[in-house]
Amino acid sequence: MNELVLIVDDDEHICEVLRLTLGSEGYRVIIAFDGNEALLRFKEAQPDLTILDIMLPGQTGWDICREIRKVSDKPIIMLTAKGEELDRILGLELGADDYVIKPFSTRELLARVRAILRRSLPQSDPQQTLALCFPGLTIDPQGHEVRVANEIIALTPKEFELLTHLAQNPGRVFTREQLLSSVWGYNYIGDARTVDEHIKRLRQKVETRSSQRYIKTIWGLGYKFEVMTN
Repeated sequence: MNELVLIVDDDEHICEVLRLTLGSEGYRVIIAFDGNEALLRFKEAQPDLTILDIMLPGQTGWDICREIRKVSDKPIIMLTAKGEELDRILGLELGADDYVIKPFSTRELLARVRAILRRSLPQSDPQQTLALCFPGLTIDPQGHEVRVANEIIALTPKEFELLTHLAQNPGRVFTREQLLSSVWGYNYIGDARTVDEHIKRLRQKVETRSSQRYIKTIWGLGYKFEVMTN
């Protein structure tokens, strides 16, 4: 384990606590205290994961997230002192993979870091790397690429993982809690509507470009992958 984590927060105490916590687990850590420094360090170091505070001097965490997503699909965890639903949704819509509300448990954050990094590594199971082909849709887990009508669609890591997980189990109904456990990879402490927001964005990015629909809502239960004609 030598993954590099970029911590972006203007609170020096939080940065030091996270540096010690992650460092004790074998992660390499670099720190930035504002948005400009964060973008510079990201471009120079190309970290495997970024832990990004929303409230920063100058550019906000949302601004930084947007800029990172223009050049990279590496995972991002947002830190926020706000528990407002709209703040969480905005972060997810901008491409963040997860969010943690301050004050937070370092053990919980560490569990989320482990899970996200574990799922960002290439799959060793050959069955999990085979391309998934459906009418109008191709998913390449190994190349981390989705094509709709032969057009490459840009998805965030969590959007890609969620779509792939559903497509690898066509016809199976997953509850939101099951998807959180399977895709996010831990006992998620937060709102299960996180799944709804990711599904909403997948539909906007994928189904609006196709004559097919692929994700079906099973009311009162959850979601399943099923090819349907619009």
